[in-house]
Amino acid sequence: MKKVSSYSQAVNEWQWVIPQQFNMGVCICDAQDQSAIALIVPQKNRTQFEYTFGDLRKESNKLINLLLAYGVSQGDRVAILLPQKAETLIAHIACYRANFIAMPLAQLFGPDALEHRLTDSKASVVITDLAGCRKLDEVKQPLPNLKLILSLDGKNECTSNNIKDFYSEMSRARDIFEPVLTKSSDPALLIYTSGTTGNPKGALLPHRTMIGHIPGADFIFDFLPQPGDVMWTPADWAWIGALMDSAMPALYHGIPQVVNPPGRFDPEKAFDLMDNYGVRNAFIPPTALKVMRQVNEPRKNWNYNLRSMFSGGEALGTSLINWGREQLGVTINEAYGQTECNLIVGCCSSVMTPPDGSMGRAIPGHKLRILDDIGNSMPLGEIGNICVKSPDTVMFLKYWNNPEATKEKFITDSRGDQWLNTGDKARIDENGWLFFIGRADDVINSAGFRIGPAEVENSLLTHPAISMSGVVGVPDELRGELVKAFIVLKDNRMASDKLATEIQNHVKQRLSAHEFPRAIEFVDELPMTTTGKIQRRLLRNRNKH
Repeated sequence: MKKVSSYSQAVNEWQWVIPQQFNMGVCICDAQDQSAIALIVPQKNRTQFEYTFGDLRKESNKLINLLLAYGVSQGDRVAILLPQKAETLIAHIACYRANFIAMPLAQLFGPDALEHRLTDSKASVVITDLAGCRKLDEVKQPLPNLKLILSLDGKNECTSNNIKDFYSEMSRARDIFEPVLTKSSDPALLIYTSGTTGNPKGALLPHRTMIGHIPGADFIFDFLPQPGDVMWTPADWAWIGALMDSAMPALYHGIPQVVNPPGRFDPEKAFDLMDNYGVRNAFIPPTALKVMRQVNEPRKNWNYNLRSMFSGGEALGTSLINWGREQLGVTINEAYGQTECNLIVGCCSSVMTPPDGSMGRAIPGHKLRILDDIGNSMPLGEIGNICVKSPDTVMFLKYWNNPEATKEKFITDSRGDQWLNTGDKARIDENGWLFFIGRADDVINSAGFRIGPAEVENSLLTHPAISMSGVVGVPDELRGELVKAFIVLKDNRMASDKLATEIQNHVKQRLSAHEFPRAIEFVDELPMTTTGKIQRRLLRNRNKH
């Protein structure tokens, strides 16, 4: 997307160009300057190891030839159970270029989560490390379709007979391969997404989803690419937000990106990494930003120089955005999407100033409406479902082996137009600004008032004692539901009844008398998904016991 001077100009000038034949791996690897730096891998003593695009192409060629030798065929699913590493992106690039289907799996998944995804997808290969092999050893059910496990750490003590050492196998493979000429509509990526009921569903995404993500990525990073841009995210590349909003757009634009070091997220190390490796563009989830905010006056200790940043997954709130301007030197752009139809709402601080509480406007190229459950448009300001008109370039093809769920994902309006129903609740104002309310099952109905947990959580975070908060509705005989807040305090604050009352009054005064949390529980941590979202369902279940 070229740099423009206004949102309306971006919308009016955007046009989709979707070739019939398109390969995601070719556009992010083969089409780039082969001598340009693609990946920066931090090493000890603040040094770095670099991969060029030519390196990625040769290594992906080796992996393709290796997998073909083991009988992997076009359309087979290749599971990638790895942290951020060069090998992770090499595996993705190999899958796309060979017309395999890449299936990223989160590092936090346990054996039961892995078992469902590997069984349902009938994956042929798992590329992983020692930690992943140990989890696979604990999978109870046989995986008859699994032909090969490639481990970056070799077999070690793991018991599976089909584990092979990744590096020794790669050393014998040829580094020449001609990419498969795929259609833009051919499947490329399978990502399992958890719903509120039932097992996770596999969202199957086509090669064209790469094209579909570009206007959104360019927008939320204040017009990628710009001279000197260097990308980084601490988020797991198994999450569509980290993979398709950060890693892949960087490759697509030929921008170097820093591979996040292994280990638990450390806010001081994050500041140091941005300083030492010249990070200019960052995607940092809200949870990580809240932890970074606890570092006192970081600009006095590190000389980072960010150009753009976005965050998504949970609402940020005004206080966190203000902190970003003061301590990070950027306006943090919010963005919204889901695995089935990602990056469809966002902000671009270069040309937009959202009202407080808004997550942005429709990304150029996407048509959104707020509809009820049967396809009627909601009046301005009224809460309804965030819906995206179908077809859409970024939209998924279907749920894997689940035609019924695919059908249920769409609703038809009175004109016969189909809309993908995200299942998320929002309202829209007269200027097109969207205000996120929550998942359908997250919205609290208290004494006739519909209350969005995100708004209450944002208000709580403006209190100086609070580090994190999760808000849910709990049963109440008088009101139907009342608002309950689970609160993690900052390290220097102690829980007390006096503090709970102070927090309640704070929200009552800042937000609304009907939205303040009538119940407060102080906790050490909040249950989070692998993508950094609060698991409100677990908070509700906790309240039942």
